[in-house]
Amino acid sequence: MIEVENISKSYGSIRAVNNISFRVGKGDVLGFLGPNGAGKSTTMRMVTCYLAPDEGTARVDGFDITKDPIAVREKIGYLPENNPLYLDMGVIEYLTFIARIRKIPKPSLKTKVDRVIEICGLGDHSHRDIGELSKGYRQRLGLAQALIHDPQVLILDEPTIGLDPHQIIEIRSLIKSISGEKTIIISSHILPEISATCDRVLIIARGKIVGSGTPQELASLSGGGITVNTRVRGPGEQVFNALKNIDGVMDIRELGEENGISRFKLTAEKDRDICEEIFFRVSRNGWSLTELHREEINLENVFLDLTTKETS
Repeated sequence: MIEVENISKSYGSIRAVNNISFRVGKGDVLGFLGPNGAGKSTTMRMVTCYLAPDEGTARVDGFDITKDPIAVREKIGYLPENNPLYLDMGVIEYLTFIARIRKIPKPSLKTKVDRVIEICGLGDHSHRDIGELSKGYRQRLGLAQALIHDPQVLILDEPTIGLDPHQIIEIRSLIKSISGEKTIIISSHILPEISATCDRVLIIARGKIVGSGTPQELASLSGGGITVNTRVRGPGEQVFNALKNIDGVMDIRELGEENGISRFKLTAEKDRDICEEIFFRVSRNGWSLTELHREEINLENVFLDLTTKETS
């Protein structure tokens, strides 16, 4: 459905997007994940024909963004990071205005507007002015304008930015409810956002794709492994050296000390259970173990690992 091939964009001497390629299949939900300034929004703007690439191209349902931009725009519903709302307009007035811009035939206007109001849960607020809506309902309205022409592709740039936790859950649920029907790209720097809504993830850093796949595949890409967090009451340097020498430990970091208790984060080889050996080493030395728990490598670990490698 979406094919991006060797696309690049520079702003003066700054290479915002550097020769990236990826594909999104019909009905897929792709998460485009990266730190601020990584090139996510620039990529979204090129795919949606708001920016022209310096090199490369992209196709949406077979239409080229450089050769057939109008056809591409007809296929896409777009919610940019800065929600395109007119605060002095009413909800219905605004959606009718967008429908007319989208050249929806006049006999179908009311049906289309009523449909997106229902899908986006705007019914109780449909007769209010946009300026009176909460941030959460403004985001719902932004989604409604992106859906008004029933596009095959939905591109959402930071759809939950600035929302409170309750509003974030509502918007995620709304996105989930329309996934499967449409091909969706969600751009975000918020890890739970991507984990909760996407089937596949692309990680971008400094304009380059540094990871691609499901969270499980990305964990394998970064080497996999486990992380063990522990707190030990004992002499910090001696504890550090004792834990560092455990077989299978790939990395150990001391995270601080308080009231004689030192915190450590250890990374061990995949499928290597070092918790028992930590317990025995601490006990044999007469120290006190106050915390010991194991966590699997997750999307946060992978994101930090891949983006740090790329930016260092």
